[in-house]
Amino acid sequence: MSYQLDSKMRNKTLWILPFLLFALVWASPMKSGAQNVVLADARHADIDSDFYLDVSQLSDLLKWLPAPPDTISEAFAHDLMRYFWGKTQRLDSERAQIAVGDADFSIEGVGEAFSVPFGLPISKEGTPEIYNLLERGLNTIDLICILPKEFYMRKRPFERLHEPTLVPEDESLLALNGSYPSGHAIRGWGAALLMVEINPEAADTLLARGLMYGDSRLIAGVHWQSDVDAGRLAASAAYALLHTSEAFRIQMAKAQAEFRRLKGLPDDHATAPLANMERDDREYTLSGTPATPQTRGVVISDNQKKVRR
Repeated sequence: MSYQLDSKMRNKTLWILPFLLFALVWASPMKSGAQNVVLADARHADIDSDFYLDVSQLSDLLKWLPAPPDTISEAFAHDLMRYFWGKTQRLDSERAQIAVGDADFSIEGVGEAFSVPFGLPISKEGTPEIYNLLERGLNTIDLICILPKEFYMRKRPFERLHEPTLVPEDESLLALNGSYPSGHAIRGWGAALLMVEINPEAADTLLARGLMYGDSRLIAGVHWQSDVDAGRLAASAAYALLHTSEAFRIQMAKAQAEFRRLKGLPDDHATAPLANMERDDREYTLSGTPATPQTRGVVISDNQKKVRR
């Protein structure tokens, strides 16, 4: 009797299986078709001058980057705690506004976010060599996240928790793009690393701003902490491989020369004593945001650190 029942169940399962497989194949493009198109284009990045490397020349994150945390894991509990931390940061209207500004993925948006800690306003007209390096360098660094985003298609916090974000206009597009790793964290950390190579004297504030850029995604409610952490690792890997490109090394030298010229530094040194640098009357925090009269702690003034008590 038991055997007959098992046999009937097995036959029923075999009968249903083809329909399940058909449903999965049919439904898959509805969720990730946009990523499939991007992936096809990115694999041919070697013939596009917008990139220094193509996807095949970058590290495969699926081979070494840990998978996103399971929802029953301790790591996911940490993700949830950090999500609620991000919501508390929205109570600070200034920090919330920075998070909204950091959602701008354009090179102009990145330039605006990093220009104060970098020491120069970044633009296509005013700093063409630096702009060119950032645009092509970040385009290349961004490619490293395509495979894992497509593979994991992790749900974002606002999808899983059904809560609003600080960037409601972005939600429909973000829902089509996997959460792991964070592309914005990759871009922010990659920008910080590129700018540090151009202006090493500003490393502290540039790296702090790079961290802050990733944290903005938690505050906006569109990424988990593990997405952001993975993004920073991914950016570091891609940045290291950028140096295998001769075209990148040539453009980096041009960007460094342009920075030295605009800052009045000697041509034969990438850095110079702070005393030789152009005066900068602006004051800003270690995170790279403008300081206010109420700001306390360490601030940067005239390219030097000082403590406000």
